[in-house]
Amino acid sequence: MKTALKIVLGCLLGITLALVGWAVYAGGSDLSISVNLLWGYGLLGLAILGVLCAALVDTISHPAGLGKTLLGVVVVVAVVGTAFALVLTHDAAPVANSAGGSFDNPFELRIAELGIYVTYIVAAIALLAVVVDMVSGVVRKMIK
Repeated sequence: MKTALKIVLGCLLGITLALVGWAVYAGGSDLSISVNLLWGYGLLGLAILGVLCAALVDTISHPAGLGKTLLGVVVVVAVVGTAFALVLTHDAAPVANSAGGSFDNPFELRIAELGIYVTYIVAAIALLAVVVDMVSGVVRKMIK
């Protein structure tokens, strides 16, 4: 099974390199860029499907870990919900771009801002986890 997965991964990597090489050789033609985007979206879809299938198989084979899985889902929903609430607190103002125009579609601006807020919240949670781990390690050493 591992050998088959390595072969599939090698083939996917080879196809990706060939498509990127074609895009570079073609000078970034519209067709080569479109094909590369579709390939990337396809790979993203396969990755999402693989993660969902792996999570489902793991949940079925180890039902004791279901609580941790549900806790993870709740945390993700809470982070995205908090970021979404922050995005809705103000109007999406147009943003100037380098071509002299502006990005003024409110939906696109809110989605981009949502991604930024999610990144900030996750980074803050990761930083807090590191600090708590370091402090608890120091406290444990002091108690011993």
